[in-house]
Amino acid sequence: MLYFLIFSVCIGLFLYGMYLMRSGLFSFSGERLNKWLFRFTNKPIKGMAASMIVTGFLQSSSAVMVITVGLVSAGALSFSQTIGIILGTNIGTTFTAEFMTFPIEQYTFPLFVLGAFIIALGKGKIRSIGFILFGVGTIFTAMRGFKWIAEPLSDLSIVNKGFLLMNESLIFSLALGMIFTACIHSSSATIGILMSFLTGGTISLEAAISAMLGANIGTCITGWMASIGAKKEAKLTAYAHIWLNILGVLIFFPFTAVLAEMASQWANSQAVQLAHASVVFNVVTSLLVLPFSQIFAMLIERFHG
Repeated sequence: MLYFLIFSVCIGLFLYGMYLMRSGLFSFSGERLNKWLFRFTNKPIKGMAASMIVTGFLQSSSAVMVITVGLVSAGALSFSQTIGIILGTNIGTTFTAEFMTFPIEQYTFPLFVLGAFIIALGKGKIRSIGFILFGVGTIFTAMRGFKWIAEPLSDLSIVNKGFLLMNESLIFSLALGMIFTACIHSSSATIGILMSFLTGGTISLEAAISAMLGANIGTCITGWMASIGAKKEAKLTAYAHIWLNILGVLIFFPFTAVLAEMASQWANSQAVQLAHASVVFNVVTSLLVLPFSQIFAMLIERFHG
């Protein structure tokens, strides 16, 4: 019971760190990012590029999707203009996974101290930098906690059976990644946990990649919830995000073993291999849909019209 409690605390720390970092980044330049995102939506490829940068900066595809749904609800954007944004969010969100592989854990305490100092004494945008630093320190503290708790958790019978199921059934891994991400509203947290379990040797790279694919579907729930009660075009935006990830998973899932084999040749660390696999999945999926973005939009309108 104690290990599950520690695991839950680590999840809470990770989500809190993401919230602090995202809030700091948004306060620092959120209004300009909103205007910039709105400005480059006349063509799908421009919208994708702008959305990719904004998502990478805010470290959250869910945040950008909520902003996009809000803009559509307000009538500032049409549904067809959001397709490029949706494609870009999927690529931009992979920056977080790559960021989590950086070896900066030894700087966690200095980040905490410096961040707290700036928050206490700073004002305006300077104070936002303090929230960013404190948030990064919190995220990497949670990551260290995940790595520490991975081995004790795997020794528990029920958890060990779950890991065995993940390694034996990729469909189970896919479903678990999807459900867990939908519950905590963060694919980044799911991938961070998977990285820790990979480092501890409790799950295979194939199982982790499969769960990562599921996480990409599960993260769509935030945008869908933001569209509840909104106008029709806002709902279509949320549905387009869901279908983009479902189609991507349907394409990639049969080749999970191939992707794992390829990823194993790109880096020595399995955590880095998972991050790279996430990049490949999201980039390829978005680029496949990009030339057919208008057709994709028409199909969504017809299917959910």
